Amino acid sequence: MTGSEPGDDAATTLDPDEREGLLLSYIATRAELNAAEQANIVDGETWAFARRRNPVDERFLRTLHGRMFGQVWAWAGRYRRSDKNVGVDWTRISEEMRHLLEDCRYWVDHGTYDADELAARFHHRLVSVHCYPNGNGRHARVAADLLLLSLHRPRFSWGRQSLADPGETRRAYVNALRAADRHDIGPLLGFVRS
Repeated sequence: MTGSEPGDDAATTLDPDEREGLLLSYIATRAELNAAEQANIVDGETWAFARRRNPVDERFLRTLHGRMFGQVWAWAGRYRRSDKNVGVDWTRISEEMRHLLEDCRYWVDHGTYDADELAARFHHRLVSVHCYPNGNGRHARVAADLLLLSLHRPRFSWGRQSLADPGETRRAYVNALRAADRHDIGPLLGFVRS
């Protein structure tokens, strides 16, 4: 499955594996981690949206992840070095990213899809690769929004609710990603502008 980020229970204590690479020693619970990450994400988004960026550049995407999570995680901006229950084999991340970015540049250059579908497909593929140990969905949503802006389109609404919190909006998002895994992009296209 694509697009599942860890833990939905804010009171859950982080186990030692979940804390590996954590830069902030005071963080003990999922809620504390979520708050620290959200503050860092706001800083990263401010940086990313402050000027024109090339969202289909691998170096930029890695820097973006680092800016979004680098105050919280030591590994921010670096591809994962182990397999997870989602995403491609970690040894194939660089290759899959190269293919995704080449495909995306082709889609843009040849008008293969309208801007919304292009950005939704880019988002889905980026989440599917699952480059990082954490933050893949959040990173891919910002990257897709940057791609839209580069195509002179407004950002997606992403269901107009927090996708970090469990609930109907997050379930709809995950279900739309699962449909895209089955080559049905329709639910994701519906979700991103809902």
